[in-house]
This record gives sequence, C-alpha cells and structure tokens, in this order.
Amino acid sequence: MAFDIEMIKKVYENMPGRVDKAREIVGRPLTLTEKILYNHLWDGNPTKAFGRGVDYVDFAPDRVACQDATAQMALLQFMHAGKPKVAVPTTVHCDHLIQAKVDAATDLARAKTQSNEVFDFLSSVSNKYGIGFWKPGAGIIHQVVLENYAFPGGMMIGTDSHTVNAGGLGMVAIGVGGADAVDVMSGMAWELKFPKLIGVKLTGKLSGWTAPKDVILKVAGILTVKGGTGAIVEYFGEGATSMSCTGKGTICNMGAEIGATTSTFGYDASMSRYLRSTNRADVADAADKVASYLTGDPEVYANPEKYFDQVIEINLSELEPHLNGPFTPDLATPISKMKEEAIKNNWPLQIQVGLIGSCTNSSYEDISRAASLARQVSAKNLKTKSQFTITPGSEVVRYTIERDGFIDTFHKIGATVFANACGPCIGMWDREGAEKEERNTIVHSFNRNFSKRADGNPNTLAFVGSPELVTAMAIAGDLSFNPLTDTLINEDGEEVMLEEPTGDELPPKGFDVKDPGFQSPAEDGSGVQVVVSPTSERLQLLAPFDAWDGKNITGAKLLIKAFGKCTTDHISMAGPWLRFRGHLDNISNNMLIGAVNAFNQKTNSVKNQLTGVYDAVPAVARAYKAAGVPSIVVGDHNYGEGSSREHAAMEPRFLGVKAVLVKSFARIHETNLKKQGLLGLTFANETDYDKIQENDTINFTDLTEFAPGKPLTLEFVHADGSKDIILANHTYNEGQIGWFVAGSALNLIAAGKA
Repeated sequence: MAFDIEMIKKVYENMPGRVDKAREIVGRPLTLTEKILYNHLWDGNPTKAFGRGVDYVDFAPDRVACQDATAQMALLQFMHAGKPKVAVPTTVHCDHLIQAKVDAATDLARAKTQSNEVFDFLSSVSNKYGIGFWKPGAGIIHQVVLENYAFPGGMMIGTDSHTVNAGGLGMVAIGVGGADAVDVMSGMAWELKFPKLIGVKLTGKLSGWTAPKDVILKVAGILTVKGGTGAIVEYFGEGATSMSCTGKGTICNMGAEIGATTSTFGYDASMSRYLRSTNRADVADAADKVASYLTGDPEVYANPEKYFDQVIEINLSELEPHLNGPFTPDLATPISKMKEEAIKNNWPLQIQVGLIGSCTNSSYEDISRAASLARQVSAKNLKTKSQFTITPGSEVVRYTIERDGFIDTFHKIGATVFANACGPCIGMWDREGAEKEERNTIVHSFNRNFSKRADGNPNTLAFVGSPELVTAMAIAGDLSFNPLTDTLINEDGEEVMLEEPTGDELPPKGFDVKDPGFQSPAEDGSGVQVVVSPTSERLQLLAPFDAWDGKNITGAKLLIKAFGKCTTDHISMAGPWLRFRGHLDNISNNMLIGAVNAFNQKTNSVKNQLTGVYDAVPAVARAYKAAGVPSIVVGDHNYGEGSSREHAAMEPRFLGVKAVLVKSFARIHETNLKKQGLLGLTFANETDYDKIQENDTINFTDLTEFAPGKPLTLEFVHADGSKDIILANHTYNEGQIGWFVAGSALNLIAAGKA
C-alpha cells in the first residue's frame, strides 16, 4: 500500500470539481499542467484565471522531499520556525554524502563513518518533526520518490533541482531552495509565478538504439540551458503513451537542464503498470477513477498551438541516439555526427570511463537494456576497452537486478558497482588520477556535465547519453564509435557488430528487497533531543540575518564581476564541500571560487579594494564584512543555473553581499536570493555590464522607494571619480519585498508574521 494514501485520495476527490470550475473560469480546454495547478491553489476552489509568466500564485503542495546535503540547511531553518511537526508529508534521503571510490560496500561503510554526525542529526530531526527518513544506502532521492511517493496529478516540491523526476508519474514536481521547503513544512502557502507552457508532441515510437534519454538530449539541444526558464514542459502524443513510466521520468529529470520549472506527462497505462509493480495498486485504482482529469483535454492535444506558448514536435521513429557535451548538457550531437565533431574540436577519442545509473537512468529497464549489451562482450569474444561503472538508483532496484543476474553480468565485463547514491554525478567521485588534471573523455548517463562536475578535473570532457549508448561506447572505448553502423574487432581478430539492446520495462518476477532503508518518525517527537555540538565542523545552528535598516545601500564595493557561465557549482561547489553543507560559516569558504573574474580571467582571484591586493573571493568578502563595507556581485546570463542549492544564496548573504546584479537569472537561484533577504537584480540594459569597472564603489539612490514594478537606480562610481548611472529591474512583489525588509523570509516565519 502507498504512503499517505488518504492524502492522495483527497487530492483526487477535489480534482473534478476544481478542474471543472477552472475550465469554466478560463473559458477553454485545459492542459494537464493547468489542471494540476488549479487543483492545488492555496485558497482551494479557483476564482480567477491567472496570467502565465505574470501572476504570482499561492499553491498548496502535497509533499516535500529533501536530500541530505540540502536537508541540513532546510531543517536547520525549520528548527527556527517554531513548529512542533511538519504540516505536510516530508521525507529526507541520504544520498549525496556517499563518495564513490572502491565499491558499494566499502564506500557506504566509509560514508557512515565520515558523515555519521550529519546522518545522526538528520535522523533525529526527522524523528522529532514527523519526517520520513531514508538511511544511507536506501537510494537516490528522486528514484526513491518515484518508487514510493510520486502519484499522477499531485504537486510536490523538493530541495533538489531534479525533483522534476516525479513528472514521469504525472506530477508537477518542482525543485526549490530550502527556504521554500520550510514555508510548506511550516504549513504556509508556496508562491510561484504562474508558469508559461511548452508543449512537446511526441509522434512515432522509440526502437532499436534510441532511448527516452535521447528525447531530452534532443530537446536540450533545441531549447538550450535557459530555453525552458519560467515554463513547464508538457509531453503528449502517441510517442509519449508508448513510452515506459521510468522513461518518462528520465526525460523529466534532465528537464532541469533546460531551466524548466518542471516537466510532466499525462496519466496512461504505463504509469498504472509502474504503480502496480511498486505495490501501489491502491493509487492506480484511485487514479483510474479520475483518469480524464490526469491528462490534458483532448482539444488541447489536437490543436496544441492554441493552448501552449511554444510547441515542439519530435518524431521518435526518426530520432537518432545523441551524445551531449562536453561542459554543457545542451550541446547535442547525433551519434552519426560525433566522429566528425570530435575530430573537428580535438576532443580526445579514447574513452577512459563509461558510467551508467544515477537518479535519471537507473530503472530496471535501463539496467536490463545495458545488461543485454554487456552479455554480448563474452558472446562475441570482445573485451571492454574502458572502465565501466554502475550506480543503482535505489536498494529496490539494486536488489532486484542482483536477483535477476544483471550485476553478475556487469562484473563479468570488469564493471564496478557503486553505492545506491549520487557519487560520480555530483562530484563525489574519488577518481584515481583526477588530481593530475589530464585532458580525457568520459561518457555517462547522468544529467549534468559542467566542468569539474564528475571528478573535480577541469579537463575531463564528459558526454551525456543513454545507458545503452554509454555501455556500447565503453565496450568500444572510442568516442567516434557508432554502434548503429560500426563494427568492433574481437579477440580473435574478427569484425563483429553489437546487436540492438533489449530489455524489460518492469521485472517479470516483480521488484523485491530485504531492507529498503526506511525509518518511520516517532508518533510524538516532543521528547526527541536534537543536539548540535558548538565545536562541530559539519553542523552549525543558524543565527537570523539582520533586517534592512531602511536606508539606501551606499559605499558598497564590487566583489566580483563574473564572466560567462556561472552556475551554482561555480558559486558554491559540491564535491568535497558537501561535508560542510550544514555549517554556513565553513562552507562560505567556497563562495564564488569557481567564478571567472572578468578583469583577469582567473578564478578565485579578485581585488580587495581596501588593500589593493588580489586574494580569494571569500577572503575579500570577509575583509569587507569585517570593515562594515557592503559588497555587490555582478554576473552574466542565466546566473545560478543548475542545482537548487540555497547555499549559493546564503553564502553571499552571510559574507555581506547585499545585491546580485546580472543579465538574467535561473529561476530557483533568483528565488533563493529573495528568500535570504538579498537583492536579485537584472540590468535594464544588458550592455551596462560592460561599464562596470574593477575599482567601482556602488550606491543605491532610490532603495527607500523599493516597490513592485519600479526599477532601482544604482551609481557605479569609478576610481577616477566619474560614474555611470545604471537602471536595474527586479521581479519582487509586495510579499517578497517584505522578506527583504525583514532580513529573510524565515525571519518573518519565526516572528509569526508570514
């Protein structure tokens, strides 16, 4: 039986009446996205139509999910809220703090020793506040959520950008910062600008070497890393319904890489099959009763151009396998063009490592199709030319694939099976030799491939593909290899071709597991003590940020003018820094150390205007803070893309940064800045970015008149006494201005004024 089945039934009970009312008010047929959004309004029944990309709307999500790295800060904030228990079903998943190095058993044991303090903290906080706790080794948050909590037509938020994986089960599932999660856990409304809608019509049917991963790789190539910003992507058509539920999850998961708010699919037979296979027949039965409300209206899908802001059409029968990269997930190359592109760009052709699995591609179907290729290694007398690793998404998947012989198959080709955790996907891969920073090529089925993302080596070129394509490429060991057309030379000197991958959508013998790794919270957590040592290097209780003094910010110094791509990985790196995610002071030592300084094209080297000496970005920020001097960060386009980690907003706030002025923001990061009481601003004129000089002092002239829709004026005073007046836009509404005035959104909650 499903978790929280009564809550799910209540959602379905409300849905027909609310959706029918919304359809009446809007005056037209509705997309699936609109049905879910209008069914989750904070005020209950719809009373007005909302403008896409215009109106801020209060929603009531059904549940919250947190991973262990972001949960630390989210729960430290929740402890400030003064609530005895979470107001909605909430879970914590221990998946980020497990480094991949040797193998699953060794790595998990080491993680439990190294991060025991953090795991104990998360376990006790979860126990105290009524939160479900998934232990280290249980699996990756998004896979565990798909297996246990996601349901068609639901709405959830999660403190990880890949929360959107749950869209594979027909949810609107959205990645947020910890402060947003705290709002919902505290029983408050969650605010979101009503999204625009992108429709992706899938015709035809996948076959052969082409996999669901290729759909999102293609879409990423079309939309780019920012093309989905402010929009929900809704997939539909015969191609969508012909695809497995977990395949849909893969597509939604990597939708985070196009900046989309989330992605989703309408309820269909594949979702019903998956729910029943994962012991949730009760959810499938309940969904079947309201099935027409769990997908878009027929008129919408018949004439999508009338109902979506943008429509993309992809014929799955013609879609080719893709590899995306390096250094960005939207550089899409069909496999037939990879050899040409690799030679043209001087990408190293030898593949050092192939990695499959993670939250986006570790379903039973993924693993079984990859195993069908692995079996061909011995059958065709081949030798695997690259290292090969598998990261199962959950203990349920790992146990089941071991039972069905897949792990043994992989071991026979020399593969390493890592723990059921994020590991190599998030910089938690202790790869031998990475410190040498040699230029090399890897291929993986993960979702993100920014510089240093996997192994910390800036010269590792990572290409993203489907698990089956990655497996084939690892067998060949050659980036120019096209398994659709090329032969391999086996150990007997014969030319052989790999046969098309095959596999089962779901395990024929069903899923199985001995211990899924779940801990239920105490019925009454009032007696549970949460202890944080004042001398801990890993955990630190939070102190409230100061409220705004009501005056214009003046005499601020430019901390850094970031050049080019500046993701949350650049602002607050993961990898070894994950161990400090619960200690704001310590983790602030990584603030913006990956950002490129526009004035010297170096990382972690900015001018301290008080001394004239170049130093690390955090050191200069701390010097300004100690001297009582505010600072400003300037950035380029899509600033803060990538992870939802709110540390990228909390660290600048903690170190005295008052405003972040950029050409454009990624959605989650902009919200995170607002929540922490920072000013997130955009240039009214993008070319003004070029006017900002290294020795600038910045004055706000009209912050005292801060109001919705009214730009702010900033003076950039140059070293020679001249100045440029720059107009900055913002998207703050009255409530969000209240966060700024109070010093943070959390300050309002703690004061009982939110």
